[in-house]
Amino acid sequence: MAELMSRDGNKVEFKVSVPAAEVNRAYDQVWAGLSRDVRVPGFRPGKAPRKVIEGRVGKGYVEQEVRDRLLQTHYTQAARELKLSLVDATIDPQPLASGQAFEFKVSGETYPEVKLSDWSAAELTSTSPEITDEVLERTLSDLQERNATFDSVDRPIEATDQVTIEEQGEDGGTYPVYLDVAEPHVREALLGKAKGDTVEITVPAHQHGDHEHPEHTVTVKIMDVKTKQLQELGDDFAKSLNFESMDRLRTDLRDELQRRAAQEGDSARREEFINHLVDGMQVTIPQALLDRRREAMLEEIQDDLGRQGVKWGEYEAFMKEQNKLDDFMADLAKNAESRVKRDLALEQLAEDLKVQVSDSEFNQTMTLLAQSNNLTPQALQKQLGPNGINSYYTSLVREKGLQQALGQLGKGARDAAAPAADEAKPAEAEETPAEDTKTEE
Repeated sequence: MAELMSRDGNKVEFKVSVPAAEVNRAYDQVWAGLSRDVRVPGFRPGKAPRKVIEGRVGKGYVEQEVRDRLLQTHYTQAARELKLSLVDATIDPQPLASGQAFEFKVSGETYPEVKLSDWSAAELTSTSPEITDEVLERTLSDLQERNATFDSVDRPIEATDQVTIEEQGEDGGTYPVYLDVAEPHVREALLGKAKGDTVEITVPAHQHGDHEHPEHTVTVKIMDVKTKQLQELGDDFAKSLNFESMDRLRTDLRDELQRRAAQEGDSARREEFINHLVDGMQVTIPQALLDRRREAMLEEIQDDLGRQGVKWGEYEAFMKEQNKLDDFMADLAKNAESRVKRDLALEQLAEDLKVQVSDSEFNQTMTLLAQSNNLTPQALQKQLGPNGINSYYTSLVREKGLQQALGQLGKGARDAAAPAADEAKPAEAEETPAEDTKTEE
């Protein structure tokens, strides 16, 4: 049971009371899991006394597990019951005891008031790319190129050859160069040379990542020259790709291209519609919301750098040296504002459409998400925490609202096209009355 205690602008406070029966049920579930998973010498699985198990897992562990389980379930339910879309929240749990009701208080911020313009008549111009015969043939040519073979030859290098070179010097290495996709300065230096030749390649000044490289010369030795062999587009080529015939390859490839084109068109229409919502939206965004999103995005960047072995402090110092830190932070703030606006627009759209995600829908998607991450639903809920679960629920509501709105726009376009088709029928009837009579019969 949830009770709203106060609401001042975007700030809210509410409390939740979980009945003793549900608390006891949570205790039973936790003890059942521990009894099954914790091995105690001298006892068969599931037969060890609770006191003995508690001695192995530590005092207070059971209470923490029960508390987490109750918060994960009832925080999200309470927010939905009170119709609160929370940006962030602080949860203050009260003491927990078996056989007694459990209470916790929540203080947080809701999304600001948003007003959308009338989007029902929006005309989306984005379309799916057309899969023509030319597109199909170009894709087949790409497949042909990717499956090309190379045979060594004893002649000067030509424009489509694969050339194996050995870079001279302490840090040198041996690697292949494909001339048809090589940089112009590399291609020009190697064309016409032969196996065994030593070649100097002048590399022009360029920027690689955050580093400026001046013009310099690389000395290489040509170790091998291979000519490209393209397999003829026929049944043998199709069978080498596990298709029964060239006709089947063309058919399946066209189907796949059309599927991808449809996905591309759907994505383009989604983006166009979201941009339309954002452009016509009226809202005053609290700075705290923007700051929170910017900080979250910065943490993501820091985590990504950490996985690559780069410390944020070092990267930040490098950007300062390059006078790029201010630009980086400005871009981060701009992207944060863009993401917040998109979220607010989609949130309001779902609210205007009275979109709801049922418990069964939510549990089903949570189960699928857990399976895709090789986790149990309980482990996923624990990993996400109450705020993460609420955020995931909100994302489902937004997506459902977006799909519903796009469906309404599509229906509107079809309904508008129907009268136009009906209006054309009388004119056709006047030109070919006999054929129309036969059709009616």
